[in-house]
Amino acid sequence: MKKIKTYFTSFVIASITALLLSGCAALKTGTELVSGVSSYFFGGEYNKIPPAELVAYEAEIEIDMLWQESIGVGTDGQFLNLVLAISYGKILVAERNGLVQALDVKTGDLVWETDTDYSFSAGPGIGDKTVILATSNAEVIALDFDTGLQKWQVLVSSEVLANPVIDNGIVIIRTTDGKVVALSEEDGSELWLFERSVPALSIRGTGSPIIVAEHVIAGYANGKLIALRLIDGKNRWETSIVIPSGRTEIERLVDLDVDPVETDGVIFISSFQGGTSAVLEVDGDVLWHNKDISSYSGLSYDWRYLYVSDAKSHVWQLDQRNGTSLWKQNELSHRRLTAPVTYDEYVVVGDFGGYIHWLAKSDGRQLGRIKVSGQGIDAKLVVVDDTVFSYSKDGTLTALKARLF
Repeated sequence: MKKIKTYFTSFVIASITALLLSGCAALKTGTELVSGVSSYFFGGEYNKIPPAELVAYEAEIEIDMLWQESIGVGTDGQFLNLVLAISYGKILVAERNGLVQALDVKTGDLVWETDTDYSFSAGPGIGDKTVILATSNAEVIALDFDTGLQKWQVLVSSEVLANPVIDNGIVIIRTTDGKVVALSEEDGSELWLFERSVPALSIRGTGSPIIVAEHVIAGYANGKLIALRLIDGKNRWETSIVIPSGRTEIERLVDLDVDPVETDGVIFISSFQGGTSAVLEVDGDVLWHNKDISSYSGLSYDWRYLYVSDAKSHVWQLDQRNGTSLWKQNELSHRRLTAPVTYDEYVVVGDFGGYIHWLAKSDGRQLGRIKVSGQGIDAKLVVVDDTVFSYSKDGTLTALKARLF
């Protein structure tokens, strides 16, 4: 996807540019942005590259649906970051129109629900018995983990599309206008604020920060990765993962919109059109950079390898030590895959058609698949105790388990 403009009409390019002249923030947050940006980047009607058709193969596993529930309207067809979170035996999930539910992780039975008037856009994040969500109207809301009752609500500077993260009683919120704000988990009061400008043109979405060794790690649309001290927001280091290049603003898009992951003191991050990199957590030194594998959906890891769904929906296994490719699965090309998740000997991804695919960790071959929804899956899958949980765009929440024949 080196020159994405060759895949789309000039009309769409002009429309996207007009929509995003002020960046992703401070713009209308409804259908206009969704139809423009998601169609442009994620395969709408203007995408001239058709998704790969699913072909029959001899399945090597059987997939059992343990339970399935419907959660309101889901994302209501919009490009949001509504995910599922699991903690203390409960699944927490929210939908666009303000409904929040807690369900039993084993049975899917409803534990509690809260129906609000908020237009949720990101979350939930789970802290110390607190559930944090954010909205398109720049609101951050805290609910009690056990009851769903609202504890507090505060305003931030703009819409939030990054998942809230919580550690040591501090809630980290990343807004679409370039700010990182720390709030008290207890009462929502502001503890510190870090501000960084965003480019004139960037894709809709912001990668969620991660908290590693008392540092908040966040990627920016200008290709920079930063580390802020959790306690006070002091900038400890920043490094250029990729430098924008190209003749047009669209060709220069290198947004670090993928959520970074960390293991053993190394941060892995991928960017739109800018490759995948490994960075030392302690000082931001870049250990390696694979310029050929870019992603806007995400990545994950196991004890030795890194797994990436790239911009063409090819799934890669990379060596964590040097970024070398070990295998590539391209039979799901342009199916708008989610970030891969791994467990046991499996790599699992969801797609735009509501299918979930199991791949072999050894070589990437397809092992089995199941259709769980009539709409696509954007949210990253979650694995707990060998059970795969998915949350589809239409609000379908599903628990699945794979087993050998």
